[in-house]
Amino acid sequence: MRAERYRRLGLRPVINAAATLTRLGGSRLAPPAVVAMAEAAGEFVDMPELQRRVGARLAELTGNTAGYVTSGAAAGITLAVASCVTGPEPSTVESFPARAGVAMFRGHRNPYDYNARLLGTGIAEFGADPASMAEAIGPGTACVLWFAGAHYADGAPALSEVIGIAKERGVPVLVDAAAQVPPVSSLWDFTVGLGADAVLVSGGKGLRGPQSSGLVLGSTAVVEGCRAHASPGHGVGRGMKVGKEELLGLLAAVEWSLALDEPALLAEYEKSVTRWVEGLGGLPGVRVERGYPSEAGQPHGRALVRVGATTGWTTDTLVKALWDNDPRIAVNVVGDAIALNPQTLEPGEDVLVLYALRSLLGAR
Repeated sequence: MRAERYRRLGLRPVINAAATLTRLGGSRLAPPAVVAMAEAAGEFVDMPELQRRVGARLAELTGNTAGYVTSGAAAGITLAVASCVTGPEPSTVESFPARAGVAMFRGHRNPYDYNARLLGTGIAEFGADPASMAEAIGPGTACVLWFAGAHYADGAPALSEVIGIAKERGVPVLVDAAAQVPPVSSLWDFTVGLGADAVLVSGGKGLRGPQSSGLVLGSTAVVEGCRAHASPGHGVGRGMKVGKEELLGLLAAVEWSLALDEPALLAEYEKSVTRWVEGLGGLPGVRVERGYPSEAGQPHGRALVRVGATTGWTTDTLVKALWDNDPRIAVNVVGDAIALNPQTLEPGEDVLVLYALRSLLGAR
């Protein structure tokens, strides 16, 4: 029986056709990560030394100068901003609330920027023109915080232009790319490629590592500042603890991700999208099309399903019916469309999603 331990607690397991969402558990662990976490769980280790060794290995694998494992990408924002506020060797880790500010493109403001503001930093917004950027990025700016992905790109200036202006003023640039895997090259494109000081990536999304893990990759200064404020010390990140299981699990997941045939993986995603478009196309009152890219701007398609009044369904009632299924089926809603994402499905689950939708829509 599927997910027996969940069922013992009265929970139905979920087929995730939505995305690598925290509320659904992120993603499935890569098989090597499961093994690595089990091995880590059975032994004691010098945690600061393990964190350094894993960070160094992750940097080596990705071509970055330094690496640090956090308890998720949101914790990565807090620690990396704290690092930029105080530098890599703060006179005291009890430096917050901070007076320094963070510069952000106004179109990037979102709930995650609270992970910077909780330090007491203000946010200076800038527009797409150089004059606006130059005004916002000044002597009191600790860093620029940039959110990557097609869903943040509308009206935004080029990141390369932002990095250039920031570097002229000696201000580091942090790129939040939490959900930007695939492509796995996001682990180095923003830093080694474009010159940002650090990239922040979720460990539990596209990399399929532990959900409670994240990566800060980039300059030694940013990474050492993260380390200064984090557990097992008693800085602002003391509660953002990373266990030995997450450290080895994430390393194994990154190694596994780098060894994948990414074009073949993306091709499999497209097969699922095609199956949905063909399997739902032609049903009375139903419109379905391939959307591209994914909701986070990843380079793969998704199926966008719209239901008309003649079907007897609305978007909301159909989403609820899928969720009431056993196992539950989770989907995203984009405007008036149900978005089906193949990234988080195991082989064959796309067929189960298609069957559930066809059954609800009256197809035989």
